[in-house]
Amino acid sequence: MPDRPIRFLIVDDIAENILALEALLRRDGLLVDHAHSATEALELMLVHDYALALLDVHMPDTDGYELAELMRSTERTRGVPIIFVTAAERDETRRFRGYEAGAVDYIFKPVDPVVLKSKAEVFFRIGQQARDLQRQHDEMQRIAHDRDRAASLLRAHTDNSPLAFVTLDQDLVIRAWSKGAERMFGRLAADLLGQPATDTCWLDDDGAAVLAGWLAPGDAAPRHSTELSLGHAERGLIPCEIHGSILSGSRQRTLSLQILDITERRRAEEVRSLLVGELNHRIKNTLANVQAIARQGLRRSRDLAEFEQSFVGRLQALSRAHSILSDSTWASAPLDQLIDDQIRVGTLDADRLRRNGPPVELTPDTMLRMALTLHELATNAAKYGALSVPQGMVHLDWRLDAGGLALTWRETGGPAVIPPAHSGFGSDLIAAVAGGEDGAVAADWRPEGVVWAIRLSEGVKALDSTPAAPRASAEAADRPAAVLHGCAVLVIEDEPLVALDIQEELELAGAGHVRIARTVDAALSALSEHRFDLALLDGNLKGEPVDSVALRLREASVPFCFVSGYGREHLPQGFEDAPLIQKPFPPTSLRQILSELLYLRRLHAAE
Repeated sequence: MPDRPIRFLIVDDIAENILALEALLRRDGLLVDHAHSATEALELMLVHDYALALLDVHMPDTDGYELAELMRSTERTRGVPIIFVTAAERDETRRFRGYEAGAVDYIFKPVDPVVLKSKAEVFFRIGQQARDLQRQHDEMQRIAHDRDRAASLLRAHTDNSPLAFVTLDQDLVIRAWSKGAERMFGRLAADLLGQPATDTCWLDDDGAAVLAGWLAPGDAAPRHSTELSLGHAERGLIPCEIHGSILSGSRQRTLSLQILDITERRRAEEVRSLLVGELNHRIKNTLANVQAIARQGLRRSRDLAEFEQSFVGRLQALSRAHSILSDSTWASAPLDQLIDDQIRVGTLDADRLRRNGPPVELTPDTMLRMALTLHELATNAAKYGALSVPQGMVHLDWRLDAGGLALTWRETGGPAVIPPAHSGFGSDLIAAVAGGEDGAVAADWRPEGVVWAIRLSEGVKALDSTPAAPRASAEAADRPAAVLHGCAVLVIEDEPLVALDIQEELELAGAGHVRIARTVDAALSALSEHRFDLALLDGNLKGEPVDSVALRLREASVPFCFVSGYGREHLPQGFEDAPLIQKPFPPTSLRQILSELLYLRRLHAAE
């Protein structure tokens, strides 16, 4: 330590001699210890480091010469300088023995203070220098330890990092190649160190030109970044993001590179671009289909009421097919699932449907067209065919045929069939399901019931190892039809046109007061100010979740349903008992669900 004093040791069996020498040696920065025997002196020297030992030659038991010899035989005390202090006459024999025992000098009694101080000053300064050197040595060891620890940490980080660390010199020769670089490029450091990067098929000429520009003498920028393709041992060129730091040494500049493999990022960007393009394509196709359905419906409908009924039904068929495809992330979806969906919404009656066929999946485009086809077939059957009378039945059969699907819709038990004088939009829509191929769709207007034969030549995949989807069964709805007459309804919807449409439908159904809230705060405020009989809750309000609103509705015992384009998995959790009306929705579905909510509320109130 910087403030550690220099220590001298005086060994003499006479206390007065010790006090006299100590008085002559006293100075700042010096600490003088004393011992009255050789044993006591050795014990002190095992504890402290001494810059000088002053030994009396004549002491009982062990004299100064013997003590000096003991000191020289021990590693710890071997380097302590010794000056003998003696009152004996100056005898060359004695002096020689003292030097032989390890003494560096003699002082004769009576002691000359000037001589003592001058000799002690030499060893005091030597002690200071030794102390300073030791301090410097300790500091260097600490610095070396910290350096080694920092180097070990840096090596561990570089070796375990997902980044590759590579160092190039002024000539683009590889000087360092981390474990991360070995993993990233499949190349061992031993095979690359000391070689020009361009000679290893790791860096091409274009990349070398970029890196050489970073190392150019006139470039003052300390850091650079770019994207380059670098060579992998097996995969060839891989895209990499590179960050470079210029290190200036005494002889030349070096370039430290931190490299990230961005292969997965590039793939993700490509997939995202494809998905965005595919989404745009599907949205525009869907809008074009809606536009075509609207135009054809307007042209062929007798009045607006007929148009509304047919248009909304077709729109619902498309919407439900989209929901099925969304659940399968727009991959193929089972035909059985599409039929079950038609049963669930009431387009088909499970008790009056007989279906038979192997499990198959339809591609998204084919699924959407088949959804419209089944809707048209079921709607026509309900209006004019087998499903228009209680005893009518529909037989739906399909089979795989030469890579395609042959599907038959056969009606029995209905009124006598008379072939139409001309085809309507529904028939034309059914005919379009197979892409307009000649003979792909055919209708046989038999008196006992129409038979449609439809062949899909593409977009069909067999599911040999997948069991058929469970057949849905109709549930008897014996609940009395409740009415909305006089009910106060809260509509929580951020789309103004949708909110207006819902409001008009509710008022037509007899609702007494309809209030619209377009934000979470507005909804919570309305619930604190008024009492509502029912509520319709959108799944998201201007990007804000509606969990707090759903919880407040439950706390206030207000029956509610979700009205959303989201699926159940994206709605607030813990409210699975609340019905879900998916947008777009038919007015009959809205009225039916709200009536059931009122009915259940009254049942609970009666209990």
